[in-house]
Amino acid sequence: MLDGISGFFRSIGRAIARWARLFVAWAFWPLMAARGWYGRRSWLVRLPVIGVLLLLILMYGYFFVQTQMWTGFNPSFVDQYKLAERKVQVGQEIPPAEGATTPAAKTCQRSAIVDVTADLTDFNVNQNAWISSMLLYRLGFFGIDWDHTPFLDNKASFQRGVNQALRRTSAELVDTLGRVRGTSGINNDLQSARGNLQFDEYSWYFGLNPFGPKTPTPSYYRSAIDSLRKFNTDLSNCNAVFDTRADNLIQFIDRIANDLGGTADMLAERSANHASGWFDTRADDRFWFAYGQLYGYYAILAAAQSDFSRVIAERNLGALYGATNAQFQAALRIQPAIISNGREDGWIMPSHLATMGFYILRVRSNLVEMRAVLGR
Repeated sequence: MLDGISGFFRSIGRAIARWARLFVAWAFWPLMAARGWYGRRSWLVRLPVIGVLLLLILMYGYFFVQTQMWTGFNPSFVDQYKLAERKVQVGQEIPPAEGATTPAAKTCQRSAIVDVTADLTDFNVNQNAWISSMLLYRLGFFGIDWDHTPFLDNKASFQRGVNQALRRTSAELVDTLGRVRGTSGINNDLQSARGNLQFDEYSWYFGLNPFGPKTPTPSYYRSAIDSLRKFNTDLSNCNAVFDTRADNLIQFIDRIANDLGGTADMLAERSANHASGWFDTRADDRFWFAYGQLYGYYAILAAAQSDFSRVIAERNLGALYGATNAQFQAALRIQPAIISNGREDGWIMPSHLATMGFYILRVRSNLVEMRAVLGR
């Protein structure tokens, strides 16, 4: 009987070995065929092939490095602006320093919102490579979109999440904040910045360059940085306006709350219908998009607290604003190495999407409460 059992297992082992050999032969036969073809060619053919292979190795090496290096990433980067030290509201004239003996040129307070928006855009396309429109990102992984793989797409999703916050903010700057409604026209610099930030996030080649291919997405976003900084320069020279009425802040908070609500719905749908734990290849891009959106809105709303300091003080919103910032900070501390979309009651694979959605809804709840206080 023991001989029969051992014979059975030997036959199973032989079958597994045979199938393994067949699989290896199937997987590697293109390489073996290419090796045979290459060995029969002259050096006139071999050298260009070597050159192409080296080029691909360099391109993929650069692509890998850029997707893994997050230069300048700091969820608390807004602290560097020292917004609490600003004593003059945005757009208002800054009094001369005490003890000044000669009259200084008239200077007005810059907008913290505009500074943060420009710096976040700079972070996306100058301090880091814009991943979504890189050639190899567009080509995908053996024909599969990188967003459908569990690797090398986290930074791209994060950048798009930040850019979502920047697009929303640039629209509000044009429509309400950077003009006095009913009495002034749209600021051309802000209008230009909004148009450039709306440019397609994925485009690699665009036919406006007669001298060859270029990557238009980063170049358009860099133009937006220039326009935003030009507006703030005009504002600091008292040649532009920034409307800090309470109804403008209400509308701005409304837009952000709605944007975050849409992201929470996206996370909830993925969490409810695709709970595959570590095997959900789209969970990571959903998570990092939401994280990037929170990263951007945290800095922008902290800047808004400075720009609208008088309104916030008049409505006693300081404590509620502080609680909202604390919720942002708590959400941004969630940085798992591997994103899991498990069941909410699971005990092996965590549900990072549900956790992030929970924090987003807490932030949104605080924003809705802020809007209610401002609207009284």
